[in-house]
Formats: sequence, structure tokens, C-alpha cells
Amino acid sequence: MVSTTSLTNLPALDETIAGLPNICGWEREVRLVTQNDEPVFLPVTNVRLEDISAAFAIALHMHQPTIPAGANGELISNLQYMFEHPGEGDNHNAGPFAWCYARMGEFIPELVNNGCNPRIMLDYSGNLLWGVRQMGRDDILNNLKRITCDRAYYPYVEWLGTFWSHAVVPSTPIPDLKLHIQAWQHHFAAIFGWEALGRVKGFSPPEMHLPNHPDTLFEFIKALKECGYRWVMVQEHSVETLDGQPLGYKHIPHRLVARNSHGETIGITALIKTQGSDTKLVAQMQPYHEAKGQSKQQIGSHSVPPLVTQIGDGENGGVMMNEFPRDFFKETQAIAQENGGKSGTIALNGTEYLELIEAAGCSAEDYPTCQAIGQHKIWQRVPSEKITPETVEGAIAQLKEEDPNFHVDGASWTNNLSWVQGYENVLEPMNALSVLFHEKIDPLLGEENFTQQPRYRQALLHNLLLQTSCFRYWGQGMWTDFARTIYERAKAQLESDF
Repeated sequence: MVSTTSLTNLPALDETIAGLPNICGWEREVRLVTQNDEPVFLPVTNVRLEDISAAFAIALHMHQPTIPAGANGELISNLQYMFEHPGEGDNHNAGPFAWCYARMGEFIPELVNNGCNPRIMLDYSGNLLWGVRQMGRDDILNNLKRITCDRAYYPYVEWLGTFWSHAVVPSTPIPDLKLHIQAWQHHFAAIFGWEALGRVKGFSPPEMHLPNHPDTLFEFIKALKECGYRWVMVQEHSVETLDGQPLGYKHIPHRLVARNSHGETIGITALIKTQGSDTKLVAQMQPYHEAKGQSKQQIGSHSVPPLVTQIGDGENGGVMMNEFPRDFFKETQAIAQENGGKSGTIALNGTEYLELIEAAGCSAEDYPTCQAIGQHKIWQRVPSEKITPETVEGAIAQLKEEDPNFHVDGASWTNNLSWVQGYENVLEPMNALSVLFHEKIDPLLGEENFTQQPRYRQALLHNLLLQTSCFRYWGQGMWTDFARTIYERAKAQLESDF
């Protein structure tokens, strides 16, 4: 964990500044806190590796986009819009959704007080956290603060970092990848404090969307490492072995590697999320039942328990609203019957698992290696001594010509949806805005305290907001209109303020 001494001189951050979320301005302090390499869970975990035969980890993903749909076109949370327009679509679920965002703050203390040993990983977009504050829903944030900031609950809850504005990595302009990551870290520290931010070491990409273009994947991993992340969760069919095969045994950590078009390589630890994004898998505690059938595995010279990893929407659909609370309590209580949930098949969080096996001698260099899906085909055509941007793009163009199914749009929890095809009316303005943003902003970044200026925060916010996946995922019409509105406002602000 981050030492208290290193936090002493850090400023307390305001959660919002002039009505906007605190997403920038303290980059040096964020870097100081997140680059700390001290163990996070080892000092507080209540389990011993030798007592565990298998483990499972579940994460809840929560998100609501920010939309220009307030009374006078102000930016508000889609959750607020749902409350204000209950007759549209499934907006009648606004109340249950809000409850889902808060309830782990009650579930975890209740289970712990009853002698159980629960674990949960939480993935909340920055949009959602800001929207909850905009709505004055202190009850939701206070529930989350309870299980985040009270040391009594440190062993049980792990926050995962993500992109602030729920952008999907493959179609996000490369210069903005790190901006999304840092914006979330800023905002999280402003809500929960520096010490809590120092404990966020795993990353959950929105929609589990992993880029497979060599340069995008390289820059994504580079940004994660520069922002202090130790591991990333990836979907099993978004990666392959180095010789292009599906992964073998998926319940041990892998080493995700990337090589860019200049021949540079980089890697990060990956935990493999198995199967699809069916919320039933989490709601009905399928990872626990799968883990019960697993046995210890060999990593290098060490025998370790496997980890079955799964993530699902934390609020979406009847199974998460109704079945998850029932089965989470039932199975956590059942696990507690065996030595208080500390031996046999148990729940663990991702960083806790990695710290336990690495303290026992495992090393990231011992993990099986994987790469983004389809990259084997690229590297087959580009010998290592001939890697240049031109040869890589040439190989990609040739592969697309020979195989209409080959693409470098990345892969996510489903292969049935694209965040690129058919959405030129969002992607073209999105890319144009990013170019304009960097043309105006980058020459000024050397100025002292520039990123604390209101005009910068406003420009950054709108640049990130336009990249929210919902403006494509939720179809043409109202959602693409929202994107157009954000683009026009952002463009006008950049041109007038810079």
C-alpha cells in the first residue's frame, strides 16, 4: 500500500470544480501515488496460499453515459434522464439501477459481520460517478466510500481502473488513451482519497475491448504501465498464443505482449476473463461453480491454485437486479462453512491473487504468453528485421484484401457488434475533435499549472465525452445526435478559448 508518509503533503482534491468533475490538474501527484510498487493486499489478506485449492474472482461493471439532455441542454447523467422520463423504454428501471450502484456498500459489511469472507471487484466509469454526484445521490457515494475507505473492508473489495468516459480502446485516438486513464485516476482520488487510489492496480477495459492493431495495443499497454497498473483483464477470445492458437489453460495469469511497427515490445500481466458477457454467469455465481472443478496448476516450478475470472454488468437485467443478491449471499455463506471461507475453493480479488502467488515465488516471466487476436497473421508476413510502419501497414492491407473477415478493429465481449462499422457520423467528428484538441492544447502543456485552468478542463471533458461508446453502441438517432451536440460545443469552445 502507499505509505502514509508519502501521502502527507498531497493536497486534498475537490471532487468537482466549477461544476465539472476533477479530471486533471494534479498529474504529478497522481503519478507519485500510482507508481508505488508496495504490495496492496498482502498486508491485509486473511488467507494463506497453501490452504487454497482453487479460487474465483468476480467483477461488477457499472456505467451510465453523460448526455446533453438537461433542461437547457446541460450535461446530465443518463440515469437522471431515466428518472425524469420514466415512460421511455426501460427507464422505469432507474430506481433499481441506482440501488445496484449502491448496494455492495451494504452487502459486504453484512456478510463480513456474519463471519463470511466475501470478495468483489468494482469497475465504475467516471461518467457514472460524476452523474451520481450531479444528482445529489450522496447515499450511493457514501455506501461506496464505506467499503473503500474503511480499513475494516480492505481485504474484501478491489476497485479496478478504467477509462473515465467508457471509450473503447481500438477506436479511441491513440493520444487520448492516457488522458482517459489519468482522468479516471484524478476523479477517483478526488472522491475516495489518495490512499484509495494507491490501491487500484488492475484495469478493466470498457466492453472488454482489446485493440489488435500493433501500435494501438503497444500504446495502450504503455499507458497502463505508465499510470501504475500491474495487470489488465482480457476476454479469452480477444487474445491468442504467439503462434496464433486459442489459449490453452485459461485460469492462470498470462503475459500479454505487444510489438509496435517500430519493433519495440512491451508486456503486462493479464487475467483471462472466460466465456461471454452474459450477466447470468456472474449473477448465478458460475465462476465459483467452475472453480470447484479445478485443481492446482504449475507455473514455473510452483504449484498454484487456478483463478476463474468473470465480469458482468452490475445493474443490467433481471438477473443482476434479483438473482445476483440471492446467489452472492447464498454461495458466500456456503463458502464460509469451510474454515470461514479461507480454505478450499474460495473467492479472491485479482491483485490479491497475483500478490499471493508472486510472494510464493511465481514471476511474470513464468506466465504463458499471449498477444491480441490476429497479430500472428501480421507477424508471419513481417520478419523481425524488416519491421517498419510501412511493412506493418502493408501486411495489414494485404490481409484485409485476402480475407474480408480480417480487421484491426479489436475484439471485445462479443463478435456480433462493431463500434466502427456504420458509425462514420460519430467517428469522423470524434477523430476531428481529437486532432483539434491536440493542435490547440499540446503547445501549451509546458505552461505552469496549465492543466488546472478551467478552459483546459472544459476542453478535456468534452473530448473524452465524445468518445463514449454508448453514442455508437446504442444505435443511430438520439444517441448519435447527442454526439453531434457535444462535438459542436467542444469545437466552438476550443476555437474561442485557445
